[in-house]
Amino acid sequence: MRDNVGLFLSKRASLSPNLEAFVDIASGLRLSYKELNERSNQVAHMLRDRGIKKGDRVALLMLNCPAYLEAFFALAKIGAVTVPLNTRLVAAELAYILQDSGSRLLIYGEDFSETVTDLQAKGKEGTTVEDWIFVSAPGGDPNAKADFASDYERLREQSPQDEPELAADEEDMLYIMYTSGTTGLPKGVVHTHNSAMWACITWSATGDVQLYDRYLLILPLYHVGALTPVTANVYLGVTNVVQRTFDAAEVWHLIEEERIDTSLAVPAMLNFMIQAPEINQYKHERLRWIMSGAAPVPVSLIQAYTARGIPINEAYGLTECCGPATLLTGMDVANHPGSCGKAFFHTDIRVVDEKGGNVKPEEPGEVIVRGRHVMKEYWNNPDATKKSLRDGWLYTGDVATIDEDGFIYIQDRITDMIISGGENVYPAEIENVILAHPDVSDVAVIGQESKTWGESPLAVVVRGEETLNSDDIMTYCVGKLARYKLPKAVEFIDVIPRNPSGKALKRELRERFPGHAPE
Repeated sequence: MRDNVGLFLSKRASLSPNLEAFVDIASGLRLSYKELNERSNQVAHMLRDRGIKKGDRVALLMLNCPAYLEAFFALAKIGAVTVPLNTRLVAAELAYILQDSGSRLLIYGEDFSETVTDLQAKGKEGTTVEDWIFVSAPGGDPNAKADFASDYERLREQSPQDEPELAADEEDMLYIMYTSGTTGLPKGVVHTHNSAMWACITWSATGDVQLYDRYLLILPLYHVGALTPVTANVYLGVTNVVQRTFDAAEVWHLIEEERIDTSLAVPAMLNFMIQAPEINQYKHERLRWIMSGAAPVPVSLIQAYTARGIPINEAYGLTECCGPATLLTGMDVANHPGSCGKAFFHTDIRVVDEKGGNVKPEEPGEVIVRGRHVMKEYWNNPDATKKSLRDGWLYTGDVATIDEDGFIYIQDRITDMIISGGENVYPAEIENVILAHPDVSDVAVIGQESKTWGESPLAVVVRGEETLNSDDIMTYCVGKLARYKLPKAVEFIDVIPRNPSGKALKRELRERFPGHAPE
């Protein structure tokens, strides 16, 4: 068997043909592994017929649906490269990613018809996309497909179901997943078949996931916290029960109705779920645990779930390491509150000082990660790659302490990143937009604590015109940034405190504006 992630699906279909692979809650469609693999093979032939070959980039802009996984595994088999697109981005942000990745084809869902029409209208100046394929929504508008796009289902159904000829091995690119950078421009994280496979292996070796488990997917598939677990589920023979979009009330119904064993949710989702009245209406007898990541889980939230007999296993990871870095499970959750655990299997973790030496217990330092699941590089960005990958280690930019037992405690983020609802938000990107306002003299963006989202952006602005007010700033940002990146509040200041090199002293700003963000 060649080392190709697409063959995960082929092999699982051979071993467990009748096992449910994908339960699409929105449409009611239930696919066995045999059916999912046959549909994926059809997509592979369809894409090859449209000229997609090894190394070509194909972007996906869809909510969670069968077509997403069908396309992902199809592209893996034929050696093309998936570019998952964040569904919360606006057209201008998507255009940059499509251009930077050189994506030739875009498969998009009906929900994004208006955005894609805007992109297509830009022509070659807006994107490198040459071909557009439309995926209808469950119960959608039959007239929603644009004239320039082809119909996904019609093309798939006309294609053969036999296995396509493989065109990629372990060191070939599998996907480019974009994550925001401190310069304000997203960076494309390149994962190979090899790094994605080892992420699945280390995930499987560390977490409590078993053959015939039923996994509830509530994160979006463009997120590494969804794509890696789902790929591992195929590897292990787990049923994926999939919400099209997160619905806290529906989660508890699905946990009972679909006999869910495991799931993964970011802290904001856990918070919405624990407050949903439906939590008392449904049973969760089979639910062994819920993993959480993307941001630290408040101890009080862990305790609230523990009181209901639902263990929360806290993970720490990054897109750059295909997800897994550290994991806290079992009794360690109670004995080490606030920790994100120890390194996953097949993963090394160190906390180092500025010279690269290990820090002493309880002293802060930078987290660095090593493992075969670490990214290959940042796409078209050798400087950023050189800065992050050094001597076989991934330098994360995250500050943590490590105790005498080897448990990691994340303290802060060197890059000042804000995590809002599980999404990474970099202040520089927001600052670049606000600074373009003609009446703004200077700006710095910091995170404020939010009961709903974990953190939310606060813009601290120096007026260039005395009549400038908060509404002016908020309105100006709409359409230029995804909604989750929009500042929740604006404060005005005479001068942004900066160090001699010009970097804003954001610690001082946090001390000056310590309040909670508006909800």
